[in-house]
Amino acid sequence: MKIRTLGRHVREGVKNLGRNGWMSFASVSAVTITLFILGVFLILAMNVNYFAKSVEKQVEIRVFMADLTPKEDLQKFEQSVRNMPTVESVEFISKDEGLKQFKESMGDKAYLFDGLEKGNPLPDSFVVKTKLPQDTPAVANQIKQMKSVRSLNYGEGTVEKLFAATDTVRNVGIGFIVGLGFTAMFLIANTIKLTIVARRREIEIMKLVGATNWFIRWPFFVEGLLMGVSGALIPIIMLTVGYYYLLDAINTSFEASQLFKLLPLYPLVYQVALALLAIGAFIGIWGSLVSVRRFLRV
Repeated sequence: MKIRTLGRHVREGVKNLGRNGWMSFASVSAVTITLFILGVFLILAMNVNYFAKSVEKQVEIRVFMADLTPKEDLQKFEQSVRNMPTVESVEFISKDEGLKQFKESMGDKAYLFDGLEKGNPLPDSFVVKTKLPQDTPAVANQIKQMKSVRSLNYGEGTVEKLFAATDTVRNVGIGFIVGLGFTAMFLIANTIKLTIVARRREIEIMKLVGATNWFIRWPFFVEGLLMGVSGALIPIIMLTVGYYYLLDAINTSFEASQLFKLLPLYPLVYQVALALLAIGAFIGIWGSLVSVRRFLRV
């Protein structure tokens, strides 16, 4: 395509927006409202996934070794666990270090346990973390069978329910986004179709005087692209400003900041903006091309 011809199509597409002001406004409004709702769900789903991952990362296996286990056996045990392909890290905690951590966790009540250093009842232990949190139960079952292991704890029962809940939340979030995306596509395509129906006479005349199908399509292609992108810019600005103030409100409240851990503003807004621009552009182009096709058969 020649640059002059392409420039003509771009000019015609821009002019068409002005000529059909109210219909263009209706289409852009439909894009704006739908993409705003989609953007809200997208941000919500991304934060839910972030929260789920942060909770899953805290899952660990605490392995308590049998009393009087020789140092050599402790080293062999540690090496055996490290060699497991699904294990990410293994940390040894001596009985003295374990007592120190326990007393620190008691805060002001730590003095009640003074004197236990001489007859420390705590065993040596290991903290094991897997590469994937979902592998924790399987790794725990393997470790349980090893020599010198007295007991272990990883929240059996609770952890499995946690993984099931996070998977459900992720799947529901993806389902909502996909469903809303398809709804947006058909809603906006029908709205854009109304603008083209109003100009079917113009399309028929162009076809009768010898214009090719693509010569007719290109201005609508440009028009749909502009409507989709314009409709995406407004929700991007609204979501960015709204999320900024939401983060500010949470961060200024100590209780809220401890309860809600949200994704930082950047790069979240870049990711959401890119997604909405791509969806808006695709919907605008797709809606225009699909809608104009029926009027090209003259």
